[in-house]
Amino acid sequence: MTTLVVCLDRTDDVGRKTGLRSPVVGWEAVRALVTDVGLADPEDSGVNTLLESLRVAQNLRDENEEVVVAVVSGDHESMVSADRAVAEQLDDLIADHEPDSAVVVTDSAEDERLIPIVESRVRVDSVDRVVVRQARDIESTYYLLKQFLADEELRQTVLIPIGLTLLVFPLLATTVGPAEGAAAITTVIGLFLLYKGFNVDELLTRLARQTRESLYSGQVSVVTYVVAAGLTFVGLFVGALGVSNLGETPGVVIPAMQFAYDSIPWLAMAALTASAGRLLDEAIRDDPIRSSFLNLPFIVVAVSLVVRGFSAYFLEQQDVIGQFVVPANEFLIFSNERFVMGTGERLALFVVSAIVISLVGARIAAAVSGSSDAADRTDGGSDPELTDGGADTTPDASEERTR
Repeated sequence: MTTLVVCLDRTDDVGRKTGLRSPVVGWEAVRALVTDVGLADPEDSGVNTLLESLRVAQNLRDENEEVVVAVVSGDHESMVSADRAVAEQLDDLIADHEPDSAVVVTDSAEDERLIPIVESRVRVDSVDRVVVRQARDIESTYYLLKQFLADEELRQTVLIPIGLTLLVFPLLATTVGPAEGAAAITTVIGLFLLYKGFNVDELLTRLARQTRESLYSGQVSVVTYVVAAGLTFVGLFVGALGVSNLGETPGVVIPAMQFAYDSIPWLAMAALTASAGRLLDEAIRDDPIRSSFLNLPFIVVAVSLVVRGFSAYFLEQQDVIGQFVVPANEFLIFSNERFVMGTGERLALFVVSAIVISLVGARIAAAVSGSSDAADRTDGGSDPELTDGGADTTPDASEERTR
């Protein structure tokens, strides 16, 4: 069994310092190379790498293995030419010595990039990385920083915010004060962390893709979503306008109830418009309409009634709005006199109406989905028990086929 102990030098440090051309093959040649490199640059870690290659080769010889030790160098002009030079030298070594396996010795993360080239030509049993003991922590930190800077996503995520902070903080400190500047920068950093933590960028990308697909496919929901967005803005404006008309009101409960009371009808119309668009898309596609889409409008109306009822209850308790008056009406044989509903009666009416509407919606959704399933079973063809058997096995049918 022949083992190739190969020392990798991607940037050709050995060739530049000694003037020798690689590959350098053989025990004596590599040992002489150690002296040449050490005299040229005693502080170079390549000396330790060459000595480690000789040590590994000596240990393998002590185990009665046939060993070939070699030093393979690349090219310092470009990484592509360096990798190709290493590949050519490895091909020559493998053709001359025909090793069964290889042990790779390196001293840097840069040299370890050559390991896949070695693995593509011969089986690699071990990778021996040499780190100088006196500088182990510094060396490891250097490689970690180098790998970190090589990752574009991490670099943009970490270095850009730090750089902007260092640039903006002095400007804010000189204009508005150190405390205000630190507060503003902390707020921006917090928003950025929340942006990354909740994957807002992925959500926006997915939303943009779905919007583009909807536009290209001509879905009705695109128009209804735009209308729903407009109604939502109107509802927020109406709610804010109602809060501004309250004047000086202590606390936040009454303003919040006023905002909900004024905005909930517009927000409910926005939700109904959006759900109507989804229902139309499902109907146009001729696919069975899911029960969740059918039940959604009823749920929206029920929740809106509950929110409207409770907000009206609190506002009426504080005399912000008047009592609910039912005027006198006459319709055919039905008639009622004018009466005023109390606060509790008004809340009960809204809650009961919401429960009834939600039950009706659930019933309608179940009925429609059940009829769709029945239609699918009807269109599906024959009974699976009959089709699974293949042929009719009744005695009459058997006798008829025999005849």
